[in-house]
Amino acid sequence: MGRVLITGASRGIGRSLSYLLAGEGYDLFLIARNSKEMLDELALEVKKGFGVACDAALCDVSDPERVKEVTEEFLNKDKISVLINNAAISLVKLITDTSDEEWRQVIDTNLSSCFYFSRAVIPSMLKEKSGRIINISSVWGSAGASMEVAYSASKGGVNAFTRALAKELAPSGITVNAVAFGMIDTDMNGCYTGEELSAIREDIPADRIAAPLEAAQMILNVLRAPSYMTGQIVSMDGGWQ
Repeated sequence: MGRVLITGASRGIGRSLSYLLAGEGYDLFLIARNSKEMLDELALEVKKGFGVACDAALCDVSDPERVKEVTEEFLNKDKISVLINNAAISLVKLITDTSDEEWRQVIDTNLSSCFYFSRAVIPSMLKEKSGRIINISSVWGSAGASMEVAYSASKGGVNAFTRALAKELAPSGITVNAVAFGMIDTDMNGCYTGEELSAIREDIPADRIAAPLEAAQMILNVLRAPSYMTGQIVSMDGGWQ
């Protein structure tokens, strides 16, 4: 059957998605940059609780050599049928205060990682003439956010990457889509104060911030979509943008 590879799996959306997909019977390959203890705990829970196969590895997704190493290790165990590029970091700063290193780190983690992992798994998908790639984006990828220029640029790049790669792979039966989320209650948004989160919530017509499980359910919906759906940026933002 193959497996689903999820980056950024140890927390937030990735963690909720791991439980959800395991409950659906999917075998998993899980990746996180840090939190080895949390990642191993998740893998054990998934295997014991749902009876699926699950392997996990630490990987800095911005490092192409480490990505190659990990994906080769996984592919030696099983084929990868679904890739979910979920790993991301944020940066809330004026552009004039943003260092070269901070810019590179955001772009490499959020955008270059999609390229590294896709490039690694696509050859095996081409052999099968099937596969699904889902990239996790943001509403800021199209709307842009003040003081989040690096993050917005990275997610705008994810959107363009998704559309272009979908056209390249469609003749081979491989779909490529993205899900652009609004505000989700994850650790990544811990940079905001309670007052700032309240102000953001007031701007959201749904009048609340979404739970990671809701985001995971949206990703599952895209995974289940007909194969004719490709090259799409699907938004879930409570009517925010």
